[in-house]
Amino acid sequence: MNRLGGISLVAILALASVILLFPPNIHDNNDSLRELHRIAKPYAFSFISWELRALSSLGREIVCRQSESFRQTELRNQIRAVLRDSGITVFPPIVFRVEKPPYLLVVSPREKIVYLHRIVLRWDLSVEEMERLEKQVDELGLSSLVVELGGVGGTYPTIVGEHLSVTDTIDTVIEEWLHQYLAFRPLGFLYLLDSLGIRRDADIVTINETLADMVSKEVGSVVRARYYGNEEPLKTGGDTPGFDFDAEMRETRRKVDEYLSQGDIEKAERYMEERRKQFMAHGYHIRKLNQAYFAFHSIYAQDPASVSPIYEDLKELRARSPSVKHFLDKVAVMKSYSELTRALRD
Repeated sequence: MNRLGGISLVAILALASVILLFPPNIHDNNDSLRELHRIAKPYAFSFISWELRALSSLGREIVCRQSESFRQTELRNQIRAVLRDSGITVFPPIVFRVEKPPYLLVVSPREKIVYLHRIVLRWDLSVEEMERLEKQVDELGLSSLVVELGGVGGTYPTIVGEHLSVTDTIDTVIEEWLHQYLAFRPLGFLYLLDSLGIRRDADIVTINETLADMVSKEVGSVVRARYYGNEEPLKTGGDTPGFDFDAEMRETRRKVDEYLSQGDIEKAERYMEERRKQFMAHGYHIRKLNQAYFAFHSIYAQDPASVSPIYEDLKELRARSPSVKHFLDKVAVMKSYSELTRALRD
């Protein structure tokens, strides 16, 4: 069984303290954002309650060397071995719980696509509750969307979705752990400040999320090749041959940006609803396609709904890097997008 040393326990308590003492976005003082928090409060996820339960279970694991909540030892050891072979220090320890993750309320202005605000919500929301909350937020003149998450790295242990494929489970465990790994470095710390509403920086959010996704997929592919023999085929979610989801979504984003730049919000929103129905007809379930949808997906620069150049920049930097560790270390100390572009020039 895995045993956590004293220094690891200190890291756990430090991470838990940040979450307990500084709930996300406590420093927002804009009137509309205060109203947003008031509306969302009945639906909010309780970090304190969750952490107390999780850390209690973790304590039982340390004392008893086993716990019903932490039976993923083999998967954890496989990932840890690949990370160590790659030269990556496994700190904090990889500990995760497989359960339904909380939802995320994402908010954008209507007149432009901006990842303006987000609030973590209870995992047990019904569709009716989601739509009631979205309606209330939209009445503030904003665009909102309740998003289903595959995992959460803002808790310790991390949360990994319970109905994921083997491929997605491995990648999600690594990705959410990477967010905690990065929190002890400039890039991740600045992302933490953004999450707390202390220092907003959209580029930092996108670099962090995109880096974690890229590294998790690279490390995950090694885990699957070493321990599982072959990788599961990735499912696109669509069922219509010849329909290129990525190309269609990129075109949708381009057209929406065009309408919004012309100040025609209503036309952009009608267009997004028409496009949503077309995606649905081709087997892609999109409950709501609006500014908030694009704002959320924009933080993942590799996503077809994003227009950020960060993915291509990071991909070029990875190609120039001799190893995944070198790539991760180089980006982890960056404090701005300009440092990334400068690294490519140099």
